Amino acid sequence: MGRLVILGGGESGVGTALLGKEKGYDVFVSDRGIIKETYKQVLIHNEIEWEDGKHSEDKILNADIVMKSPGIPDKAPLVKQIHDKGMLVVSEIEFASNFTDAIIVGVTGSNGKTTTSSLAHHILKQELNVGLAGNIGDSFAKQVLEEDFENYVLEISSFQLDDIVNFKPHIAVITNITPDHLDRYDYQFEKYIVSKFRIAMNQTKDDYLIYDADDKVIENHLKNNPVQSTLLPFSLTKNIENGACLEDNKIKITINNNQIIMPTTNLTLEGKHNIKNAMAASTVSHLLKIRKQTIRESLENFQGVEHRLEQVLKINKVQYINDSKATNVNATYYALESMDSPTVWIVGGEDKGNNYEELFPFVNEKVKAIICLGVDNEKLMRTFEGMVDIIVETQFMSEAVKIAYKITEAGDSVLLSPACASFDLFQNYEDRGRQFKNAVRNL
Repeated sequence: MGRLVILGGGESGVGTALLGKEKGYDVFVSDRGIIKETYKQVLIHNEIEWEDGKHSEDKILNADIVMKSPGIPDKAPLVKQIHDKGMLVVSEIEFASNFTDAIIVGVTGSNGKTTTSSLAHHILKQELNVGLAGNIGDSFAKQVLEEDFENYVLEISSFQLDDIVNFKPHIAVITNITPDHLDRYDYQFEKYIVSKFRIAMNQTKDDYLIYDADDKVIENHLKNNPVQSTLLPFSLTKNIENGACLEDNKIKITINNNQIIMPTTNLTLEGKHNIKNAMAASTVSHLLKIRKQTIRESLENFQGVEHRLEQVLKINKVQYINDSKATNVNATYYALESMDSPTVWIVGGEDKGNNYEELFPFVNEKVKAIICLGVDNEKLMRTFEGMVDIIVETQFMSEAVKIAYKITEAGDSVLLSPACASFDLFQNYEDRGRQFKNAVRNL
């Protein structure tokens, strides 16, 4: 089969290595950082050659195919060399999809993709043999190798889409597109938009694209760059003939004159954005012939996603909420929009070129104090200092939570919704969220 070189020894890298070896490739895994011990043991046990702490060019530049971790930018010198040599660079999603005939549901978007993917999987698994992979859980490649599901729901980032060639989901979902990760796209929003739309680039009229018709960015892009797919929009405000819309607080989904109607009153997830996530997931389920009763019950018993508006504890009548997964401004917009009590907001981290303006109305109306939690808080302090009475900064989660505890009164909420990446102080957003929950439990 040839030589498969994998850059990055994380979940997707090791999954790809296992699948590649099984399919007869000569596999080599290289990570410039340190590979986690658990992953090392898997590679050793499966007799797969690996290195960490460096990239040995002589072992990499002779590849037939390179799978690179989504975290490695195209600007990295080694990746440039690989491209200059004309070698094929693919993402794990692209590589693994060659070895399955499963029906694939691909979900992308700046926000809501984890909730929508998890919710769609939660509904589908009631009646279908289905895996959940991509940016979430066990790697897609590993599941193709070990589980061989008949259907997959994949949460897919723009970075993974940048390295697809033939990948084609039968059903694609774009939840929304707002400025995010612009540091990887030369600070050009247009490049990021194009990247998201790659999810539909190989689709035909027999495939479906489900998208938010209230999102002007998506609507404009579709106008100027039509896709081949059959379009199924969803909207909270428009009347939609083919797709999903809201009528008298009920979700109405129509596909080829086949209609289902569901009440939104008992949805476990709160907030307008979650009605949209429910619309997208239900449209997927309706397409895959899941019974209406099953869809309705699943929407009513879905538990939500960890680190996404997760209610942690109530202490002295103050609710603590973990929204660590809000790594961009738009996600925090949804969080603040859903708050209905005076809020102490913990914000900050690695800024990706954020514009905080759309948050101003919520901050003025709902936020009583701001705690900036990051290595460099200057931009946040400068942006918000005139809007709230109390604004402080810290670099420790435990301290942030203690300050919040001191300044709250009964009936308030404490919201961790950082609007930034976590890498300046934490390993990832999960680590940040867990530290928040531990600090709250230790109060």
